[in-house]
Amino acid sequence: MEGPLLSAQGLRKSYYKGAGQGPRPTARTGPGGALAFLPGRRKRRGIEVPVLMGVDLTVEPGEFVSVVGQSGSGKTTLLHLLGTLDTPDAGEIHLAGRRIDNLPPRPRDRLRNETFGFIFQFYHLLPELDAVENVLTPLYIRHGVLSFWRQRRELRREAERLLERVGLAHRMHHKPSELSGGEMQRTAIARALAQRPQVLLADEPTGNLDGGTGQEIIDLVASLNHDERLTIIMVTHDPAIAARAHRTVRIEKGRIETPVELSQRIAS
Repeated sequence: MEGPLLSAQGLRKSYYKGAGQGPRPTARTGPGGALAFLPGRRKRRGIEVPVLMGVDLTVEPGEFVSVVGQSGSGKTTLLHLLGTLDTPDAGEIHLAGRRIDNLPPRPRDRLRNETFGFIFQFYHLLPELDAVENVLTPLYIRHGVLSFWRQRRELRREAERLLERVGLAHRMHHKPSELSGGEMQRTAIARALAQRPQVLLADEPTGNLDGGTGQEIIDLVASLNHDERLTIIMVTHDPAIAARAHRTVRIEKGRIETPVELSQRIAS
């Protein structure tokens, strides 16, 4: 593949605290007495909180990038924008040269199910399902009921293989309440891999774990990058964890610091 796998130019994002967005649509009687709803003019109200203010980022295929910065600097917002979980107020996001931030809902949903894998700090496992069933959830969505049913044995074997890959061969039939924090995160990683993603987006994957367990998780993430050439973008607040990546970018006040700015800040 030529060129960057994922790139963002001039991303801006603000949130509004307070009264939300208004006004509401107004109802008016139409022909024959039918009600017609007329949308009001959209006007953001409340206090604007700028989060990202012109972020540029390029990620090459197979690269492992860590994103660091103070709390509230925009790390997680950047990850959500890259993975199309949110849309930017300005700027563009490209995947393999194709713009993706302006896609309609269904293609965006397909990207999240087939191209991006997500790991979150708090696991987000379904409590009523065991580890194998949790790993299978993205595939339920991808294949639909009938197609999944026809392939259920093959897909289940793949889910079991992934759990073995992350070291959970002995825990695959346990529910989240029966797993430790590290085991739940390993299950979440296997679930992300079930989609065979091109890009793995990890938001503080060790943030809810003790130091030893967190080190095991980052070892696993690094091995996925090394062994399978999986492109990984990881948000973390831990410098030791960030150092495992090929490259670290720092977000400061809504912008990515350049190497010169970063070196000057460290020197001062």
